[in-house]
Amino acid sequence: MDWEIVIGLETHVQLSTASKIFSDSSTAFGAEPNTQANAVDMALPGALPVFNRAVAEKAVMFGLAVGAQINQTSVFARKNYFYPDLPKNYQISQFDQPILEGGEIVFSLEDHTHRISLTRAHLEEDAGKSLHENFTGPHGESSSGIDLNRAGTPLLEIVSEPDMRSAAQAAAFARTLHGLVVWLGICDGNMQEGSFRVDANVSVRPKGETTLGTRCELKNINSFRFLERAINYEAQRQIDVLETGGTIVQETRLYDADLDETRSMRTKEDADDYRYFSDPDLLPLVLSDAMIDDIRAKMPELPAEKRQYFKEKLDLTDYDAQQLTAQRATTDYFEATLAALEGKEPKLIANWILTDLAAVLNRAEQSIDESPIRPEQLAGLIRRIADNTISNNMARKVFTAMWEGEEEGDPDRIIEKRGYKQISDSGAIETMVDEAIAANPKIVEQYHAGRDRAFNSLVGQVMKAAKGQANPRQVAEILRNKLDS
Repeated sequence: MDWEIVIGLETHVQLSTASKIFSDSSTAFGAEPNTQANAVDMALPGALPVFNRAVAEKAVMFGLAVGAQINQTSVFARKNYFYPDLPKNYQISQFDQPILEGGEIVFSLEDHTHRISLTRAHLEEDAGKSLHENFTGPHGESSSGIDLNRAGTPLLEIVSEPDMRSAAQAAAFARTLHGLVVWLGICDGNMQEGSFRVDANVSVRPKGETTLGTRCELKNINSFRFLERAINYEAQRQIDVLETGGTIVQETRLYDADLDETRSMRTKEDADDYRYFSDPDLLPLVLSDAMIDDIRAKMPELPAEKRQYFKEKLDLTDYDAQQLTAQRATTDYFEATLAALEGKEPKLIANWILTDLAAVLNRAEQSIDESPIRPEQLAGLIRRIADNTISNNMARKVFTAMWEGEEEGDPDRIIEKRGYKQISDSGAIETMVDEAIAANPKIVEQYHAGRDRAFNSLVGQVMKAAKGQANPRQVAEILRNKLDS
């Protein structure tokens, strides 16, 4: 039987506010356990929540970016369940009246544009964290501990429609969403620190069916690669169960990256199990027209708008435009380099950023905003390629020296110090061409016999004599004229 995978994602985006959603405790990562939890976060008797306005502003910014309906009145609800790191025994969230509804995420995959609808996005507080590994109690005994530093951290939970039909599509959606929230500055996107966490709802059904199958939720996957692997494994697991006469149990499952498998965690609750009701300690959240207009006025230019500009005004390819806008830091680096070159050589800049610079950054496991080569330095290198001071081959040697910090990364000083200036004097090149022709009569005969490789071999002889510093275009032009005359 042919099966169809049906996927919907729920993404918890930690909003980058200095304090928590209902208290003034810090949200900074890495503090000692329970040093950033006050009476509200610990649910001490009599402590009341006070809403953080900056949380709403960041949520509205996301809604504007994805074309969502912004509900100017939304309501906080209590989601009731027991867990050791949830001190109130309920989580403050939004249920039937969320801050955002609808919208879409648009991305390209395998030369196709995909539009994935969003169901909603709602505000909620994070829970604390249970510590199990390498944790000992006051007397040295093996124990579990509770850290409430995360309790009350503001989250925007973004829920997609079950519109995705492959793990690759889900991973591309998640990458695009990640890039957007970082671009907007509403989230730092650090998946290792839990700032961006993805849950995948996965089900399968026979192709042609319209009824959804029983879904399983894969929780808190912390990389896009693992998301794709987890979905593929889970889909195949469900297919195997169904094809052997079994039934799928609605449950929450964890993905084990070491074993590349999912395993059952608990049966999956439905909304009724949480006994939602409006939180009596919090008034409805009301957004004024003036507030929304003010946020709209402060919005940065969005990735889609940048891509269109890069393609239409800078004549970049769709691929280049996509890659340059995948992350805000890459876009900023490209535009700073372009500005240093007064708007010239956009294609050459894109090539160097997306190939040579990207390769060394990947090897060094660094992001582009950590690059030791600054945009104005890369612009200096490209300037010397464009004016034929150095060849592409020499440029890569200069680039390596810049990366290693030679001459403080100044390309002109490196070129001067190493003697890398390209020989563009036609008289000097002509002399070297004559010498190569005279020294290689058999290769010349092969060229006249129609062997193309012979020409490349003669070019190589000239470049060798010039120690790689002759202008290869001039070499080829002068050599061919002499051979054909």
